[in-house]
Amino acid sequence: MSFDEALVNKYDRRVARYTSYPTAPHFTSEVGPERYREWLSDLPRETPLSIYLHIPFCGALCWYCGCQAKVVNRSGPVVSYLAHLRQEIDLVLDVLGRGRPVCSMHWGGGTPNILEPADILALAETFRERFAIDERVEFSVEVDPRILTAEQARAFAKAGVTRASFGVQDFDPEVQKAINRIQPYEKTKQAVDAFRDAGIDRINFDLLYGLPCQTREAIESTVDQAMGLSPDRIALFGYAHVPWMRRHQRLIDESTLPDGRQRLAFARAAARRIVEAGMVPVGLDHFAKPDDDMARALDEGRLRRNFQGYTVDPAEALIGFGASAIGSLPQGYVQNAPDVQGWRGRLDDGELPIVRGVALSDEDRLRRAVIERLMCELRVDLEAICETYDRPANHFDDELASLAPMAEDGLIEIDGRHIRVPETGRVWVRVACAAFDQYMTGGDGQPRHSRAV
Repeated sequence: MSFDEALVNKYDRRVARYTSYPTAPHFTSEVGPERYREWLSDLPRETPLSIYLHIPFCGALCWYCGCQAKVVNRSGPVVSYLAHLRQEIDLVLDVLGRGRPVCSMHWGGGTPNILEPADILALAETFRERFAIDERVEFSVEVDPRILTAEQARAFAKAGVTRASFGVQDFDPEVQKAINRIQPYEKTKQAVDAFRDAGIDRINFDLLYGLPCQTREAIESTVDQAMGLSPDRIALFGYAHVPWMRRHQRLIDESTLPDGRQRLAFARAAARRIVEAGMVPVGLDHFAKPDDDMARALDEGRLRRNFQGYTVDPAEALIGFGASAIGSLPQGYVQNAPDVQGWRGRLDDGELPIVRGVALSDEDRLRRAVIERLMCELRVDLEAICETYDRPANHFDDELASLAPMAEDGLIEIDGRHIRVPETGRVWVRVACAAFDQYMTGGDGQPRHSRAV
């Protein structure tokens, strides 16, 4: 048995991605509209906000997708959705009041560029009328290159978008066919060119490893093609095959999926190729040009992690709008009704559409701080964090003992109460984080989470 194969057999269990702590599967109905209203009311007027907007519609079904998305082939549902979005924004502002400062905005999906150019401009204006949005704010949007038009790119630019994130996944035609997403390289290049021509030159790519029919040669070729388009950031995600959560993933032929050892090889090969092309590795699975703000944030210790992944967003309060959107406030997390019909129905009843969430305990905040530092900086000083949260220095001694096997395998380094993840352990950092997760059950983790690699 090879060393890599032994690691896969030992550690490739299901663990959380840790875009929050506690993670979304542990949200409950104990947090609802009234609790959210209380939390919003407690936010000081001067608190900068981050805004996340979810557009849940797509023009076609991608079989690999793990997002909350709905296929539409007509404009009616989208027009109705936008009207209800304005209702939700106004309900939130009934509590917050208008003119709150905003330091970051992100539109995700689904497919935000399913909107018509006029709708893009009108929706952006809705936010600018109701919030104090500085022109220098980073405003990012997720883009499906297959349906992007030059008119949409210009509308996004006029709306104030400063960064575009393109779903690429894999350029190999066989892989694209296996996931029902036909997206030739030329189509992606056209979309990138359209944004740059419109004046939006900060470009992100999302790549996936672990897809059906994928090979090492295919993903290396995809990386080379992607790097040829000079993106500022790349997110290299492992495909999460969770057909019990996303039924459409059952359309994928599981016999064509790579095994754990292959996934590990693909992840390492792609990462090596990206770094050799000049990018800086950031956390678990992100890469950035050395002069990008994400690389600078890593150097300066201000890298953060939220539901969009790694971020330089400094806001302590994230307000989510739209079906399934998740918000984060100092008191805890909230999530809107995940289905459009349920979300819309609550708004029609004049209610904030929150259906679940979790209030943070002091212990949650402590463990979240540990997990975030490990995920962002690949190191953590447990004693310093315990001192910050008024805990004894030996608070995590049991967790340290449980990590001894990873240290023996060279995946982490433990020096007293300091943990450091070397390059050999970067891909396994989520397993190290799981040692501090009080909500995990059993050695194999939660079946609702994705695989470690």
